[in-house]
Amino acid sequence: MSAYRSIVVGTDGSATALRAVQRAAQVARDAQARLVIVSAYTPASREDVEDAEEALGDESFLVRGSTPAEENLRVAAAAATELGVEEILTQAVDGAPVDVLRKAVLDHDADLLVVGNRGLNTLSGRLLGSVPSTAARTAGADVLIVHTTS
Repeated sequence: MSAYRSIVVGTDGSATALRAVQRAAQVARDAQARLVIVSAYTPASREDVEDAEEALGDESFLVRGSTPAEENLRVAAAAATELGVEEILTQAVDGAPVDVLRKAVLDHDADLLVVGNRGLNTLSGRLLGSVPSTAARTAGADVLIVHTTS
């Protein structure tokens, strides 16, 4: 039996986040674990949506019915599927990234949280805290910090 049964990874749609998703997928595949991919977002206000619809005209459908987080999740799930993960769940959740990741770990009884290292070596990350460092301190599960930045 594998040490990991449920693995959570976050994505914001960036190339560095996709590298973390790919590493999480490799671990999930090898462990035959469920992979839960989450994306935190803040919904656009009604005024922002109306302004975008006005600006887009005939293409206003682009700002209705989904969030950018859902597209990020689609891309991440496709990458995980390509790597052979059999069980993939996706969630777009309104909230701050660390809070969303912590809640996903609890909700899915995850034994591993995978995050990229972006923000760990920045001045603001050292002064204010970064998603990877805060997640590592508060996750309540094993944390794999993937080297995703140069």
